[in-house]
Amino acid sequence: MPHITVDHSASLTASFDRPGFARALHPLLTEVAGAAVGDCKTRFRSVDETFVGDGDPGHAVIHVEVALKRGRTEEVKAEVAQAVLTLLRKHVGTGPDVTAHASVEVRDLEDAYRKHVGA
Repeated sequence: MPHITVDHSASLTASFDRPGFARALHPLLTEVAGAAVGDCKTRFRSVDETFVGDGDPGHAVIHVEVALKRGRTEEVKAEVAQAVLTLLRKHVGTGPDVTAHASVEVRDLEDAYRKHVGA
């Protein structure tokens, strides 16, 4: 915990500094949500096909989901969402012909969540 999943249009792959985003994201989650940096896990998934509005190919999508253990207030989750969105915009570049639709969702992990680290 936390588990972070980043889905993005394949068209953003070259202009999205994924390692830089993750390196900045993990300490941010420590500061805002009280998570431990060593517990942060981020995975990136490039999506071959995304469709926005009328299908104009000049649109790209990037969505970040942050899953945290229960216990954070709605205010803290909203602060995390805004901070992640701000950080994301610093690490995604687009050209003049691309409109990036960026979003962040912060959710609670279910009570049945379990983890194991090791062999």
